[in-house]
Amino acid sequence: MGQTEPLKATVFIIIGMLTLGLSDNYVRMISADAGLWQFHATRAAMTLPMIVVAAFLGLGALRPNRPLAVLGRSILIALSMLIYFGCLAFLPIGVVVAGLFTAPIFVLLISVAFRGERIGAVRWLAVVVGFAGALLVIQPAEGSLTALSFVPIIAGVLYACGAVATRSWCEGEGTAALVLGFFGVLGIFGLLGLAALAIWPQVVPLGHDGFIARGAVPFTPDFLFWTAVQAVGAIIGIGCLTKAYQIGEASFVAINEYSLIVFASVWAYIIWGETLGGLAMMGIVLIVASGAVITLRARRA
Repeated sequence: MGQTEPLKATVFIIIGMLTLGLSDNYVRMISADAGLWQFHATRAAMTLPMIVVAAFLGLGALRPNRPLAVLGRSILIALSMLIYFGCLAFLPIGVVVAGLFTAPIFVLLISVAFRGERIGAVRWLAVVVGFAGALLVIQPAEGSLTALSFVPIIAGVLYACGAVATRSWCEGEGTAALVLGFFGVLGIFGLLGLAALAIWPQVVPLGHDGFIARGAVPFTPDFLFWTAVQAVGAIIGIGCLTKAYQIGEASFVAINEYSLIVFASVWAYIIWGETLGGLAMMGIVLIVASGAVITLRARRA
């Protein structure tokens, strides 16, 4: 195992999270006129050639050692991203990202329930704090919870399942194979969604509200441009994250991933003038603290 380089790892993770926080904000430019399914199918068509080129440049082998394991892991994470991107059209991005980053809590609970892992009082307390933070984040301004408010947490649950699958099923798999599987499955989901909506068309609300129910629409320069921005942002962000994990200590990098919440919220304020209330900001702090404690205690264990 090579020597870790924490400073370089920090630079890569910050660049990656800064890029993802920016590019994810521009999903709203797509959701007003196009649909979730066409977006994912088109983005996959753009990213897959980039991944193939990156593999030839040294990212790793494209062929997985255990295809079914990689497929299962890809399905779980792709489902979480379907929910994540779907929520970006309806909810503040800080709320959506915070919901996704409840994943370490669920990774811990899954490990206890299905892998027999034993944890101490500190990590159980971190779970309680994390859930309290999640409730503060999803609390609507009018003070009543709706079903939509909880949807980003479902993305966090599925992302946690994908993380456990990565650890349990995909040890030794190449980065290129895992990234290719993820974007490939998302592209297939996009095509399946387009086919389903073509067979069973829905009444589509105007604007952002129609993002999930909207089928295929004519390609426009704006749609192709902003989807390309998203594709490039995803490749840069995931590439930097992968590099950070290669040269940095895993728990250190995992904690720095939480900077995505900050960057996404800052970009949302700069671009859209979107702000979060005091309770939501307090909830984000509790989620970050919970994830940091869980990650560091897991490393000690």
